[in-house]
Amino acid sequence: MVQYCKFTCVDHQLHINLSNSFLYKYNSSDFNTIYPQQHKIFSKKEIEMELIPFLPEEIGLECLTRLPYTTHRVASRVCHRWRDLLESREFYNQRKQSGFTRKLACLVQSLPVQPDPKIHKPITPSSFGITVFDPNNQSWVRLSPIPKYPSGLPLFSQLCSVDGKLIVMGGWNPVSWDPVKDVFIYDFTTQQWRQGKDMPSKRSFFAAAALDGRVFIAGGHDENKNALKSAWTYDVRRDEWSELTQMSEERDECEGVVIGNEFCVVSGYGTEEQGKFRKCAEFYDMEKNEWRKADGVWIEGKCPRGCVGVNSDDGKLICLAELDSEVRVGTCGVKLGDLSLVTGSAYQGITQGFYTLNMNDRQNSKLKKIEMENDFSGFVQSGCCVEV
Repeated sequence: MVQYCKFTCVDHQLHINLSNSFLYKYNSSDFNTIYPQQHKIFSKKEIEMELIPFLPEEIGLECLTRLPYTTHRVASRVCHRWRDLLESREFYNQRKQSGFTRKLACLVQSLPVQPDPKIHKPITPSSFGITVFDPNNQSWVRLSPIPKYPSGLPLFSQLCSVDGKLIVMGGWNPVSWDPVKDVFIYDFTTQQWRQGKDMPSKRSFFAAAALDGRVFIAGGHDENKNALKSAWTYDVRRDEWSELTQMSEERDECEGVVIGNEFCVVSGYGTEEQGKFRKCAEFYDMEKNEWRKADGVWIEGKCPRGCVGVNSDDGKLICLAELDSEVRVGTCGVKLGDLSLVTGSAYQGITQGFYTLNMNDRQNSKLKKIEMENDFSGFVQSGCCVEV
């Protein structure tokens, strides 16, 4: 058993410090050479035979399992075997089961704009990007743009997460404002985007959530503003879409959450009921491929977008906008284990505040404000949790 295992990156090298006094240095410019403390050079064949020279296979695997996700891109360049291992779903599951993953909040957030010095106003409308918050070290970073949309995300995109990957779906083209069917997947190991199979049809303001390696979408409205009751599931690993049984009612501007082993579509309204948000929800049972309706689970007339929480004790829905007057407008919440990130403002027209909240102790817990840098203080449209 390795009692001590520390990883650092120094001068483009990955350093692995073990309790048995070995220091391994993996140079990103010469990935087939490993130097332990004795400065012995190993051949490529020796490297490929063992995960870490001089260590049993299971201990080498344990060491790599402890690698922080931020080092995976560098570590995957050490050799082909490390790359194949670190990019595999089995390795992700091993890290998750061992408790070495982290839960991050990925947010669709407006990007900073440069004002025109003559008129002191933004020269372009707001564009959006993906901001990542790590509650472990209170750090904020922004993901690289999607290559197809270098100037900003499709507006009102939906986010989900499967196997430590971020899924971005739908939205409006940021230039033409036309709805799109695009699906993009971000891999935190390679730090790269790839394009998935398009959604079967264009839809906006739909419910989305992930369960058991699949993404579920339902409701929203089509290109002609007609509310929808259709639903689909996307298998990320197979890159395939499959149609589900339709809901009992049309649900535009609904919200999707997972409760237990069911996909829940909260509130929404029909085509002829613009803005009249219902107090009911529908739950999809994967085994039976059918929906069941539950009445009185939401606040009638309240838009659920981004502000639906789930009580961990009884599984009932919570309106995050009702938790505190400081976040009652433009509310968005992302559950990160025991902790939740909540954004919002006290009233329309002022800058959003950013807060953390312990949802498992709601009676005694209060919103804890996070002091934000200007680069990451923009409006948050939506978000999801990604465990990496």
